[in-house]
Amino acid sequence: MIIQPYSPEESINRLFLTEKLREIFFLEIKWNNPVPVPKESYDRGRGQFLGSYFLRDLLRFKEDRSIVLGIVSHDLYEPDLNFIFGIASYYTKTAVISTYRLHNRFYGFQENFDVFMDRVVKESVHEIGHTLGLGHCDNPQCVMYFSNSIVDTDRKSYYFCSRCYTKVKKAIGL
Repeated sequence: MIIQPYSPEESINRLFLTEKLREIFFLEIKWNNPVPVPKESYDRGRGQFLGSYFLRDLLRFKEDRSIVLGIVSHDLYEPDLNFIFGIASYYTKTAVISTYRLHNRFYGFQENFDVFMDRVVKESVHEIGHTLGLGHCDNPQCVMYFSNSIVDTDRKSYYFCSRCYTKVKKAIGL
């Protein structure tokens, strides 16, 4: 798995995220150096960046059959949605998460780095799950539960329910 940060790079505990992703997926993790955000992804009218644009951009970092996870600090959206925490493609094995709305300060609360990192892990695992072919789960504790708000993200675990984890293990050949 390749993690591709975009600049400006978010202050992320890389070791913590790497350890959690290895623990869950049993895959080697490689961090690339940050690259600039593609200017074409910015929508001036909305003041946000188009999430699906990053899925195409991340293709340039793919190696063989690897999964590529982008991390961007800007606010992302998709047409007909106010915002997205992330987006992924099963077909290209690319995903991107936005850290913009994962900070407590976005909601007017005191910043808490541990809460922020918990959310980063959850959104990363969730989007990687989509690259492996998983859909949304109806179990609110499962990481594949759809997060309509930060409350949903905070409620769920960064682990898969047993049903979803069976699918993950099959997808990664365990």
